[in-house]
Amino acid sequence: MPYIPLDENLPGITGLLNYRQDTALPIRELTQILLRGDSTLTEGERELIATVVSFGNECRFCTAAHSAAADRLLGEKDSSDKVKNDPAHAPVSEKMKALLEIARAVQVSGKNVTSLMVENARLEGATDLEIHDTVLISALFSLYNRYVDGLASVTPADPAFYERLANILAEKGYLPSKDRYAGLTNA
Repeated sequence: MPYIPLDENLPGITGLLNYRQDTALPIRELTQILLRGDSTLTEGERELIATVVSFGNECRFCTAAHSAAADRLLGEKDSSDKVKNDPAHAPVSEKMKALLEIARAVQVSGKNVTSLMVENARLEGATDLEIHDTVLISALFSLYNRYVDGLASVTPADPAFYERLANILAEKGYLPSKDRYAGLTNA
């Protein structure tokens, strides 16, 4: 049960963003830029970064939501499962593996990122902008994970919920709209 009154039809971060819309807008805008804006990383790859960080922070809602979004955008489910559970054998590029190593380090502490990690990412072809965005996405999702879990947001158990949410995130992105969550809680 959440620690504050939230719309029971909007679990996880969706209810929190609805609760305080003045803070939600800049959060949504930054997320839209980082996960859906121009980038040499695909939207699916950026969702994998969010997935790895959320998994490391043990945030069940965000892990399920961003795994489903990555699966939807990548058109398969193996990558999100492997980056969480067997990163060395994940079906992603060596560049992505190096960036995900940085993401996992940031998830614990920004000070855990080493010059060797950054150099390895560069050697695998990562640009400075990709390294920057990996660190910022990782830091941002650490904040989201703590936001969701710190207020005890509801975490649905039904995988179909996350598939519906993934469709919304893939089709509408992260910016607000009047009908943003239409059909989210309907089976």
